Amino acid sequence: MKLSADLKSFEDRLGHSFARPELLIRALTHGSISSATRPDNQRLEFLGDRVLGLVMAEKLLADDPDAPEGTLAPRYNALVRKETCADVARQVDVGAVLKLGRSEMKTGGRRKLALLGDAMEAVIAAIYLDAGFEAAQAVILRLWGDRIRNVEADARDAKTSLQEWAQARKLPPPAYVELSREGPDHAPVFTIEVRLENGRNATATAPSKRAAEQAAASALLAEIKG
Repeated sequence: MKLSADLKSFEDRLGHSFARPELLIRALTHGSISSATRPDNQRLEFLGDRVLGLVMAEKLLADDPDAPEGTLAPRYNALVRKETCADVARQVDVGAVLKLGRSEMKTGGRRKLALLGDAMEAVIAAIYLDAGFEAAQAVILRLWGDRIRNVEADARDAKTSLQEWAQARKLPPPAYVELSREGPDHAPVFTIEVRLENGRNATATAPSKRAAEQAAASALLAEIKG
């Protein structure tokens, strides 16, 4: 099987040339366009998530041999979460080569966080099946490079830190309220307010509820610790 020019270019961005190109095609095939002769990437996504997890667990243990599990776990979660996978997918422009059905294309599927994250995990599985664990590991460590080096800053997300701040002062957990949702379905914009029982609050806007909540929590933390 011969790959198209856009998929060959994608191979270059990945840094892996497939001996079995059909694996790459499957990894990039969304359920909205799959068929009996063209399976989707869900099973590969399942496998890729596990391969990514093992690579990251090994890397974190090797980089910090004395760190306890309680320190390693948030670092691990920051590196394997869907948002990070989607960010890496944007880095190599997975969206440009995703195989989507007409309905998904019309609703901006090439930019959706979940679709990009799932596809990135499927691509990792395709590399693993094509050339083994070491090949997948090499691609992951290269693409995640700076994220691994800077993981300590990302490991303790703002929502967790704000909740711990509140608990330490015997306050109830912060409340997150959706103030508005604007824009088309394929590119929504959420405005979220976070509130503490003591009256402190902050708002933020982002393309997803989770990102808006994190941004609001970060803004409130900056205010109360400033």
